[in-house]
Amino acid sequence: MKIAFLGPEASFTQLTATQLFPNEELIPKANILDCFLAVQNNEVDKAVVPLENSIEGTVSMTLDYLYQTPEIKVEAEAVMPIAHHLMIHPGQENDAQIEKIYSHPQALAQSFHFLNDKYPDVPKQDFASTAAAAKRVSENPDRKIAAVANKFAANLYGLKVIHENIHDVEENHTRFIVISKTENSYENEMQSIGKKTALLITLPQDHAGGLHQVLSVFAWRNMNLSKIESRTLKTKLGNYFFFVTVVGGWDDVLYINSIDELRAIGAEVKFLGNYKEFLLES
Repeated sequence: MKIAFLGPEASFTQLTATQLFPNEELIPKANILDCFLAVQNNEVDKAVVPLENSIEGTVSMTLDYLYQTPEIKVEAEAVMPIAHHLMIHPGQENDAQIEKIYSHPQALAQSFHFLNDKYPDVPKQDFASTAAAAKRVSENPDRKIAAVANKFAANLYGLKVIHENIHDVEENHTRFIVISKTENSYENEMQSIGKKTALLITLPQDHAGGLHQVLSVFAWRNMNLSKIESRTLKTKLGNYFFFVTVVGGWDDVLYINSIDELRAIGAEVKFLGNYKEFLLES
């Protein structure tokens, strides 16, 4: 089975894909759209893409492509703790003389306080990804440079971690989803931490009380929403669709009746899937 993931190699997305699909062929893709297109065009069986980060928020491109590709479903969700480490080439012995630190802008921002306290005078340079920054360090053994990346990247490129867990916020997690064109439930030997149902809901028009009507469908049935987020339809101001996740296993009567009621009030509903959620290790 072929699994696409948002590259490059040694990214947190690959680390997620490796744990979810330890025995499958993993194929890196340059961006989220390429992951969706690979699934849509049957180049791969499934893909792993980021959905949300606890600090940076929702990955809007993922929501947009879920809306624009009606044949694609969600098979599973995985939460990955994000841990950043400072690493150098093993040929460099003294980290006190580091000349420059490379990483992705988000990783530098999430490690700002540590880097500012420990290395206030060392320039920090944005890089395409944390993995690419680690690769740059590995390719320059004579330069006194460092990278902020994960341990997967350190192991892949043979770097030495000199400071672990330098991120400022301990509760930094990214939520990933497994997408495919089938509704088969993803299964593995890991213990799931729960189940969810995901829906995309589009209101018929922008009118007073429209969102209240949608929420009421879930409220009076005591259905617990873990997320509701609006995204523009990119048609005109005021036109949105809503990404909604409902906690719990699938209940035929409860869920089918709620979807029927949403459609009865004129809303368009795309069922993305009822799936398990997993907690991974960074």
